[in-house]
Amino acid sequence: MSLYSADLVSLFEQALQGTLIPDLQEIGVVVQVGDGVCKIHGLTSVQLNELVQFDGGNSGIVFQIAEEAVSVFVFERNIPVMEREVVRRTGSLYKIPLGSGLLGRVINAQARVIDGRPAIKTETQYPIEHEIPGIIERTPINESLETGIIAVDTLVPIGRGQRELIIGNRGTGKTSLIRDIIVHQKGKDIICVYVAIAQRQAHVARLINHFELHDAMKYTIIVSAQAGEAVLNHYIAPYVGCTIAEYFRDQGHDVLIVYDDLSNHAIAFREMSLLVRRSPGREAYPGDVFYLHSRLLERAGRIVRGSSITALPIVQVQSDDITAYIPTNLISITDGQIFLDTQLFNRNIRPAVNAELSVSRVGGAAQTLAIKKVTKALRLELAQYQELRVFAQFGAELDDVSKKKLRRGERAVALLKQPEGTTYSFVDQTLMLFLLQEQILDKITLDQVSIFAQQFVSYISAVYNDLYNLIARTKDLTEENRAQLRAIATEFSKLFIAPDKTAW
Repeated sequence: MSLYSADLVSLFEQALQGTLIPDLQEIGVVVQVGDGVCKIHGLTSVQLNELVQFDGGNSGIVFQIAEEAVSVFVFERNIPVMEREVVRRTGSLYKIPLGSGLLGRVINAQARVIDGRPAIKTETQYPIEHEIPGIIERTPINESLETGIIAVDTLVPIGRGQRELIIGNRGTGKTSLIRDIIVHQKGKDIICVYVAIAQRQAHVARLINHFELHDAMKYTIIVSAQAGEAVLNHYIAPYVGCTIAEYFRDQGHDVLIVYDDLSNHAIAFREMSLLVRRSPGREAYPGDVFYLHSRLLERAGRIVRGSSITALPIVQVQSDDITAYIPTNLISITDGQIFLDTQLFNRNIRPAVNAELSVSRVGGAAQTLAIKKVTKALRLELAQYQELRVFAQFGAELDDVSKKKLRRGERAVALLKQPEGTTYSFVDQTLMLFLLQEQILDKITLDQVSIFAQQFVSYISAVYNDLYNLIARTKDLTEENRAQLRAIATEFSKLFIAPDKTAW
């Protein structure tokens, strides 16, 4: 009788271990469902962020684990999940398929193509969250990421591997700035990833059309989590985009990733947290919202092998209030910020980069030597101009020195204005700023400053192409080059003819 009992116990243990039943699976049952979140009982060994499958065809990710049940958010709104429905573990954290075929494609947060073209041939899979390179694997940022925006490259330069926050009110040109930066990367061996978080479908469609028009989709990947999709897609979209960036970084490429915008990402996380009854804190956000973005942005950087991920997160503020909870969190995480000012935008100073509130803590170390030499006093001149402009508005009398500083500041602001869709190489920027530094623009009327600078660059490129190419190759501006440029500027000033406004 004892032998018979031992055999039964042995058979029972083998069955539990799956030796007799190889397809044994751990399953759970939906006990509560609503607002895209399900509570499931029975998944006792499930992991956080594990992918689970519902028998009804939907799928989801484990967001919270508790003693009595686990909370799972589903991907699809149009596939209903019913109470008492069976849920099965996959035994794997959420992974996405990756491959070089992603270039030029538009995908959703589940890495499925949504551009109507054939499916992508995948080469590997990465989990959307994993260990990031440690400090030993990283290297200092020493190479510039050229944006083509003169106000950015001179005042708040960005290095490859940097995290630079773009912050401002609604309608101040944040997305337009990013769009021009991505278009400017053509031919620079940089892969761009644009993550649209809770954006309207029409907005993404216009962006795609702009990239196709400028032949930028060849090196760009768009991850779109549209506004009408389930909140889980808004939550994981930035991590999916970052995983794609890491794949191409591991292939030896420099990658630029844009998160547009992390305000919507934080709102999605707040919604999910409140649905699972986490304790709300400041502005109703849960206490770990800082960790939400820090673990995302810390994945950017430059590694020892030389490749890098440069992150440009966007955050929207209200009434220029950069002291709100999410903006202050992101400012403390990133390596600087570009603040787009509503007042400057309304004064037609575009891009509306506020030089006083914008800063780059890293990019200056990677700035080209030529740009450094012609922008030594630019920030100081702009600060003095803003201060004197306030006095001048009240009709205060200024001495000659102050009037001169005011005129120079006006010309500096006019030079930093840049039409939307126009970008300049660092050589073009160097030549324009050389005119300002050498006080050549002081003799030009304010409304002709931009035209004079652009025609001067075109003149050097066409007539003195050897000098232009020399600056491009060496990325430096020697005293010999300066002397030659002074002579050319004097020559061009005699040839310059201001356009006739009456003919416009």
